[in-house]
Amino acid sequence: MIQSMTGFGKTQVLAKGKNITIEVRSLNSRQADLNLKLPVIYREKEYEIRNTVIDSLERGKIDVSINVDFTNSSHAAILNMAVAKNYFDQLKTLEKELGLDRVQTDYIGIISRMPEVFRMIDSEINQEEWDLLIGGLKDALCQVIGFRKEEGSVLEKDIGQRIGCIEKLLQSIQPYEEERIDLVRNKILKELMALPIQPSYDKNRFEQEMIYWLEKIDFTEEKTRLSKHLHHFLRTLEEESSQGKKLGFIAQEIGREINTLGSKANHAEIQRIVISMKDELEKIKEQLLNVL
Repeated sequence: MIQSMTGFGKTQVLAKGKNITIEVRSLNSRQADLNLKLPVIYREKEYEIRNTVIDSLERGKIDVSINVDFTNSSHAAILNMAVAKNYFDQLKTLEKELGLDRVQTDYIGIISRMPEVFRMIDSEINQEEWDLLIGGLKDALCQVIGFRKEEGSVLEKDIGQRIGCIEKLLQSIQPYEEERIDLVRNKILKELMALPIQPSYDKNRFEQEMIYWLEKIDFTEEKTRLSKHLHHFLRTLEEESSQGKKLGFIAQEIGREINTLGSKANHAEIQRIVISMKDELEKIKEQLLNVL
């Protein structure tokens, strides 16, 4: 079963004096592109959090946001006076150099938003809190995976139908194959007979040349390979684990065989069928961009 790369998950966990909210969003991407937003108190655990997310979601543009609301005063933030004063001195110096010292400035508002101005009284994360945090993260990741599977089932049905459509179009070529050979033969004879001076020619040699030329435009092998690629695609689609990249590679091979059929067609109706096959394949490729 294939999975989409689109998903969303959200959980909340209650630690001692803290309400922790975890949100995970995922979109399609060729690689694992993780954007992680953490409170300062959890920065030491960034490596473990990243590994947990990548191990679960594998690939995609992933945004993980972890926010903490403190529920009692024992976890209140205190002002880091040394850092705040340093910011103030630098801002005053910059103001004078730019000639803006006569402008009224809200230094308190600016400084309060600067990094490290406030620090937590209790900034250590204990094992109990870490277990709750990682458990909540895994729950959110499970929600994302569930979302991905649900959307993946829709994609799988649509892609499978389009592959079936290409297979039917391939089978519809057969009635035109003998007609195509006759058209090519008659066209050459017509051109030959239209010459100002009617040539004499060896009919056996003419037939040999016709056979040689028809072999060059024969696409029996391409049809056989295309049929095998289509069946391989469907088998891969049904595999237990999602195989987005592998399906993409098979789609490329399908495209090559369809293009060769078009270049060898020499028949208007077969060209029309090939165009319809290309249209279905392009829609499949668009869907595969969002398959894990």
